[in-house]
Amino acid sequence: MNEFVTFLLLSLFVVMSPGIDTALITKRTISDGRKDGYQMALGITTGSLVHTFAAAFGLSAILMKSAVAFEIVKYVGAIYLIYLGVSSFISRKKKTVNDEDETHFDIKKSAFKQGLLSNVLNPKVAMFFLTFLPQFVKAGENATEQLIMMGVIYTLLSISWFFIYVFFINFLREWLMSPKVQRVMDKATGLVLIGFGLKLAMDK
Repeated sequence: MNEFVTFLLLSLFVVMSPGIDTALITKRTISDGRKDGYQMALGITTGSLVHTFAAAFGLSAILMKSAVAFEIVKYVGAIYLIYLGVSSFISRKKKTVNDEDETHFDIKKSAFKQGLLSNVLNPKVAMFFLTFLPQFVKAGENATEQLIMMGVIYTLLSISWFFIYVFFINFLREWLMSPKVQRVMDKATGLVLIGFGLKLAMDK
């Protein structure tokens, strides 16, 4: 029981720590609204489930042992994060109402994909699940089932925190949507994402 409580506390701490996920969700919620923020959060947490099953069935172990596979995934993930960061500096062009509605639909449809890709293509997340979860596996019991259960619990904690975060940050959206604040937020978020991307690419 003590190990489970420790796992919950540490998982909650990791989930609430600011990082790539928080930066992506913040930007999406401020620029496109609460619904898109929720979709981004769902994409990110779905990525966590992918890593959970990968770790449970040994795919992550293969990724960590293969230098070539790790490097490929690492650089693809880094490039994607840098792309998201650079796109924050590109101003949106004004469109007609109809175009805006269609564009908004496309953006909403891609919010989940952005969150999913940013998580799945990050080998650091795979390494986290591969090294963090096994510490709480009890000897003599089915390790795969335990890993999956812990991964699901971690994902539920993540989605709960992200939904609460999106809900409250949405209240500040009207103020944050002012042109001046928006420019600052876009640039700040862009720099954070580019920084994470470069750090991911340069880490050994």
